[in-house]
Amino acid sequence: MSTSNLPLYVVDDDEAVRRSLGMLLLSRGHAVQTFDSGEAFLASVRLHHGGCVILDLRMTGMSGLQVFDALRLHDSPLVVLFLSGNGDIATAVDAVRRGAFDWLEKPCGESVLLDKVKLALVHAAQVQALAAARQQAQSLWSKLTDREQEVARRVALGDSNKEIARTLVPPCEPRTVETHRAKAYAKLGLTTPIDVERFLRDHKL
Repeated sequence: MSTSNLPLYVVDDDEAVRRSLGMLLLSRGHAVQTFDSGEAFLASVRLHHGGCVILDLRMTGMSGLQVFDALRLHDSPLVVLFLSGNGDIATAVDAVRRGAFDWLEKPCGESVLLDKVKLALVHAAQVQALAAARQQAQSLWSKLTDREQEVARRVALGDSNKEIARTLVPPCEPRTVETHRAKAYAKLGLTTPIDVERFLRDHKL
């Protein structure tokens, strides 16, 4: 899975740290951008696009945790790798429990940082692929009529055409349900009730 086209961001209000990380990552071929505050980062970056952000926990203005919460609020696919001082380790670990990818303690050796960034970008590529698949699934689902969606959900539960026809509001003939089922299958590119159940479950529809 390619990670070469994924953006990498460094957000730290310490200019020396920001410069050294930026130069190191650029020297390894990463497309990196640096920001001196959480506010500048959130205002400049396309939050709904994939990538990885190396985020300092303690900053002037918005803290790293506040930036992280803003990303979660926007349902951003950006993968977060926290930079933590010695006194912030417990906070960093808690952030990982809440969904951050991982954390690094300052100061951090080059090899440790680069290895962690590599893993974070692989994870970011996986997140991006899942987000693209979900977006495609939502687009396909939106092409179904309300009745076709209703029938598809019942098909996913294993209900027969007769059962669905009897309980729909208003009720209809099983043959009508069969027509809705066939159209739903065709629009979604699926062929069996198991396929529909997996489609709805995997894409949280």
